[in-house]
Amino acid sequence: MTVPGYLAVDSGGSGLRVAVGIPGQAPSAQRESSEPVRTGARGIDPAHLMAQLVPLARALTAEAGVGELGTAVVGAAGFASLGDALRAELPGALARELGVRHVALAADAVTAYVGALGPRPGAVVAAGTGLIAIGTDLTGWRRADGWGHLLGDCGSGAWIGRAGLEAALRAHDGRDGGSAPLLACAEEQFGPVRGLPGLLYPRTDRPALLATFAPAVAACAPHDPVAAGILRAAARNMAESAAAVCPASGAPEVAFTGGLFKMGDPLLVPLRQELAARLPHARQVPAEGDPLHGCVRIASELAAGRLTLPGEPSMLYVVPTKGD
Repeated sequence: MTVPGYLAVDSGGSGLRVAVGIPGQAPSAQRESSEPVRTGARGIDPAHLMAQLVPLARALTAEAGVGELGTAVVGAAGFASLGDALRAELPGALARELGVRHVALAADAVTAYVGALGPRPGAVVAAGTGLIAIGTDLTGWRRADGWGHLLGDCGSGAWIGRAGLEAALRAHDGRDGGSAPLLACAEEQFGPVRGLPGLLYPRTDRPALLATFAPAVAACAPHDPVAAGILRAAARNMAESAAAVCPASGAPEVAFTGGLFKMGDPLLVPLRQELAARLPHARQVPAEGDPLHGCVRIASELAAGRLTLPGEPSMLYVVPTKGD
């Protein structure tokens, strides 16, 4: 008897990552697209997602030798606030086009959590251009920050980059708190700093552009106290968000995941110190996997009927499709 396969989808700012496999096993085949799913007045566009996903899923199913797909898990950036159309339309569309019988739709923060820790209580800080912390005691989800670069994302790549450029401009002006090394880095990367407002303010991708300066802050930190102070402040903000969502009792675990942590020790050392001070009861552990790995884990648990993660419509929405 052929075991129905799973379809795991990670939809983010750079496009789709799609994997197919057999529940309980690592993916047999995996592909990516480079086109992000559109958003509009109804939120994330399910038709645009399906237009990209269906040909990828069919190709992967054939490549992996999976006869049919029984379970699909889609993790989507923006799902918590922009997922109404996905919840209304995607389960039916997946059933019609791919024969899927069970569907779970999740916020990318949830799939990042499950990829990092699995179905265990704790907290995860996911940081790249933006930043969000998510935690669970396995009865409900808690999230902190993730409010975007104008209102939050404190400690994120965009936040670090903006703070570094402010320090560069302070040095340019001769104000307190300036950093000559960061000024030199800013002018090497962007040209004369007098042109920064004209470069940044008209852009629709300001957060991503600001985040490109975060590695320069990390590179300066070992020999520049201003840059080191920015990273300590970033670590403090991350730890505050983790503490806001981490279970207050028991033996929770805490992990961090995302591209920002590739900056290494200049950020990781103060972050570990801040987490130890704020969450002495939590054990710091390395992330086991990424958001796509989280989708695969959820798919395997759902297919086996043993999903223990809390279901909430805006965070993890599980629905059997018609014909189940």
